[in-house]
Amino acid sequence: VGQAEMKLALILNVIDPKIGGVMILGDRGTGKTTTIRALVDLLPEIDCVADDPYNSSPTEAENMSDEVRNRTARGDVLPICKRKVPMVDLPLGATEDRVCGTIDIEKALTQGKKAFEPGLLARANRGILYVDEVNLLDDHLVDVLLDSAAGGWNTVEREGISIRHPAKFILVGSGNPEEGELRPQLLDRFGMHAMIRTERDPDLRVQIVDSCQKFADDPKGFRKEFLEDNQEFANQIIVARANLSKVVIPAGLTRKISMICSTLNVDGLRGDIVTNRAARAFCAFDGRTEVTDDDVKKVVSLCLRHRLRKDILDTMDNGDKVMATYETVFE
Repeated sequence: VGQAEMKLALILNVIDPKIGGVMILGDRGTGKTTTIRALVDLLPEIDCVADDPYNSSPTEAENMSDEVRNRTARGDVLPICKRKVPMVDLPLGATEDRVCGTIDIEKALTQGKKAFEPGLLARANRGILYVDEVNLLDDHLVDVLLDSAAGGWNTVEREGISIRHPAKFILVGSGNPEEGELRPQLLDRFGMHAMIRTERDPDLRVQIVDSCQKFADDPKGFRKEFLEDNQEFANQIIVARANLSKVVIPAGLTRKISMICSTLNVDGLRGDIVTNRAARAFCAFDGRTEVTDDDVKKVVSLCLRHRLRKDILDTMDNGDKVMATYETVFE
């Protein structure tokens, strides 16, 4: 109920993980964490190699660990199982070793084996990595997460031993702006930025309270009530993912998106790329194959509002500024 902007950003990232994750900032108690956890329940299960710690795909080469690729090349029969899309929480006090994984140096020296203890990035491969209060996380850890999310691989270097594994995940961060802000260069690495505000409509608030009470009283019955809708939604995401490669964006629209970024003085080209990707994902989600002006309108604020330079004398909200520029360029 409510929070359409956050839900849209999450859905588009699930359809096209290359968008680059979502940063969700907003008031406390607005359901940020609840929404992100609920999303995993809606996603279809994925095929995994049963004895692989990285959730490797048995068929897609780009989603295989090096070990699984070698086994496939040798013609080994891989044990396959279905797993839920992994959802990994990153605690604020996590160390770099816990996040990236560690190499057992003693075993390496005594037995000559590369003994790797996978970390949270390994568990999150092909899933969602969620960082609550990301603005309070150490900057170097945020750098590690963003580098892995962008490159799709995590490399651990310890005492002359090097191990790498796939780490393709959707990075979702949330936080309360009152508790501190992220550095602009880190904020820019997130593909989308959703601002969450407390719902002011009394009817909507009552609906949310009633839903919470129903779930608390009878969780199984509450889930059953929405089972059919959830299945329909999951199927819509599967179809959108399959059709994403067929979606085309007219050259004129791409040019207008770049004009918006140029007018707003957005640094770099990430804004242009992400807005194009998000518009294509929205178009696929809507069941079409050609992007329209309206698709761009739906996503442009989510993709650009966090990339604008700060002006302490400017009282206009960044999202409103992006929309005003959109209206000027597309009129």
